[in-house]
Amino acid sequence: MDDLAIAKQSTDTMYETDAAIHVLDISIEVTAVGQAEARFEVRAEMLNGFHVCHGGYLFTLADTAFAYACNSYNKKTLAAGASIEFLRAAKLGDHIVAIATERHRGHKTGFYDVVVSNQDGQEIALFRGRSHSTRDTLFT
Repeated sequence: MDDLAIAKQSTDTMYETDAAIHVLDISIEVTAVGQAEARFEVRAEMLNGFHVCHGGYLFTLADTAFAYACNSYNKKTLAAGASIEFLRAAKLGDHIVAIATERHRGHKTGFYDVVVSNQDGQEIALFRGRSHSTRDTLFT
């Protein structure tokens, strides 16, 4: 099995039991080993008191892309830390994409940058995640 096939099998394995991704109607695609895209549409129940998308949803979308990118090696990998910078508001009906890119992967840790953008290509947020891999595999 080549690297991309392993990445896609890892994605399929995670997706089956990922309740959050289904509740939020997030679509996910691993485009390469160490890289993933997560998407959703901003719905009314995602809006805060200012009628813009709550930052927690944007963080969740970015964190999802990060999770699938760092788990694309068939090694169970968890977040060890993450931060986000909000650049502009996302509004009702916006189609948001979070693109995660691996910046460094060592034996057990990795760093991933995620750019969150709207349908017009405007950057909404910048996320950085730090991962820690376990000895466990996602599938056999």
